[in-house]
Amino acid sequence: MKRETHQFKTEVQQILNLIINSLYSNKDIFLRELISNASDAIDKLRFKSQTDPEILGADTEFKIIIKSDGIARTLEISDNGIGMTYDEVMENIGTIAKSGTAGFLEAFEQLQNNDLLAPELIGQFGVGFYSAFIVADSVTLVTRAAGEDKAVKWESRGDGAYTIEESERDTRGTTITLSLKKTQKDEKDFTDEWTIRSIVKQHSDFVAYPIAMDVEKDEPIPDAEQIKDKDGKSIGETTRKVVREEILNSMKAIWTRSKDEITDDEYEEFYKHLSHDWNAPLDRLHMKFEGTTEYEALLYVPAKPPFDLFNAERKHGVQLFCKRVFIMDDCKELMPEYLRFIKGVVDAADLNLNVSREILQQDRLVMNIRKNLVKKVLELLSSMDKEKYESFYEAFGAVLKEGIYTDTGKQKKLAELVRYKTTRSEDKWVSLDDYVKNMKTEQKEIYFITGENLTGLLNSPHLEKLKEKEYEVLLMTDPVDEWVMQSLTEFDGRPLKSAEKGDLGLDSVDDKKKEEFNALFGFIKSQLEKSVKEVKPSTRLKDSASCLSGDAYDMSAYMEKILKSSGQTPPESKRVLELNMDHPVIGKIKNMFETDRDNPILKNYSKLLFDMAVISEGGKVDNPAEFSKTIGELMANSLGE
Repeated sequence: MKRETHQFKTEVQQILNLIINSLYSNKDIFLRELISNASDAIDKLRFKSQTDPEILGADTEFKIIIKSDGIARTLEISDNGIGMTYDEVMENIGTIAKSGTAGFLEAFEQLQNNDLLAPELIGQFGVGFYSAFIVADSVTLVTRAAGEDKAVKWESRGDGAYTIEESERDTRGTTITLSLKKTQKDEKDFTDEWTIRSIVKQHSDFVAYPIAMDVEKDEPIPDAEQIKDKDGKSIGETTRKVVREEILNSMKAIWTRSKDEITDDEYEEFYKHLSHDWNAPLDRLHMKFEGTTEYEALLYVPAKPPFDLFNAERKHGVQLFCKRVFIMDDCKELMPEYLRFIKGVVDAADLNLNVSREILQQDRLVMNIRKNLVKKVLELLSSMDKEKYESFYEAFGAVLKEGIYTDTGKQKKLAELVRYKTTRSEDKWVSLDDYVKNMKTEQKEIYFITGENLTGLLNSPHLEKLKEKEYEVLLMTDPVDEWVMQSLTEFDGRPLKSAEKGDLGLDSVDDKKKEEFNALFGFIKSQLEKSVKEVKPSTRLKDSASCLSGDAYDMSAYMEKILKSSGQTPPESKRVLELNMDHPVIGKIKNMFETDRDNPILKNYSKLLFDMAVISEGGKVDNPAEFSKTIGELMANSLGE
């Protein structure tokens, strides 16, 4: 029989050590996670059975069974879900490679820096199975995939290694057996019936399948079986101990109940069950639509972003049901990409149970549901108070902005929801509506600038004249803003204008003065012809000597950097070198040029002005050594004077 022993990867062992030694503040989480995994396994089987009914065989009564043994100190959780093959166990249980290992460790480290422990990270990073090691010395998993003859056995003590081998199991599904650690004084006994009951009631009451456990209880002895005296009176025991299977959870779908009868705690626990996120949700929507289209929906706005929010393989958070029958997880057709952080369930009574993703994409009912859900979610976000919305925006603003260029029908509404830091409010968020209200009387355009960080943008030479005129500028540091600004060209009738592209029209250039500098500017252009398409007087600069700008429809410097960092080659384009005719350096270079046009240092100064402009916008110079040498020579000459 095939049997293998494997070592956990270093980072996986790190996670196990954290789970075993650090995440102890709420040990109950292990049972909730294992029950949720069992529920997911049954969901997957039910979904698969919609197109392959034969896969169920005779076993159609779905159930999660808990067994405890106080003497042996074991706890067992079983399901008759889809099960796993040998390869699937290796992929899903034998490694945490697909569960955000790096993200988990990074998030945990951040929380440790804040003197916090992080049981919520267990579910958020998909390592719920490993929470079993919080309470267990060893864990044994036996699973048999639906449609397979052979089972698989996986064992580990969480000490750096695990074994995996072929095994036997009578039916499909998975059984996880925990050999529990010794309990200390005042600690919960996880083999105790009432401990198990309370955990299930608190965390798993909404699971759609029966969570069953054999319970010992007193039961009346039938009259015919009782020992009686000659007068017919019972003289022996009238009750006896019997073991009966009991269902521990209500299984009542919370979204079908009236909002008035559901407590905040119940809403919160259902969210945690649904999302595997141990943080309380930021807000929720519970809706029932009646009429030509009937469906129920319970949606949540998370408080914190999941680790894979920007991962191309991420999952959406909305589950689709039909008459309380699970249809599919990760239903992208119900929620657009820019709302992919929304978690919840939608139960549509009129859906076809054999629905496929291809059918969903064309289904009018689904399209109508999606339209209404998006409308309600955006209304919810709009109605949040300032503090709550800013908390949401810090977490999900970059995702929400994707809708501005992907959902033109909602562009106006989404534009009202976006927020930016500005040159007047670098420490608080400003809406476009507030920006417009605060505009100077003579100001006609909404100014913005894009870049990597606030500090760089606040000190950008492109903003010098705008600051002098006290014009507020939106500071955009999310890469997505580059695409947003290509789509959002105006707000409230005011054009949006990049501070680094095109003519800002702030001041006119003195034609006579410009003519005086024409020869110098022509010379500088000839020295930089491979890098710039034009050298011209600047209407942007006040204190700096030079900056680079582009024509109105040119690619911004930040966009070019984004494309290069993602491995793409941006189209070849030359920038415009703008020079400040009022700057002393430019004046002295002009004098030198007019006195000795053949002076070789003029070529160095031309390159230096270009390199200074590149650095000021956060770029890298082509030849750092040459730049450093030129600066050194200038310093030496200056000090020599």
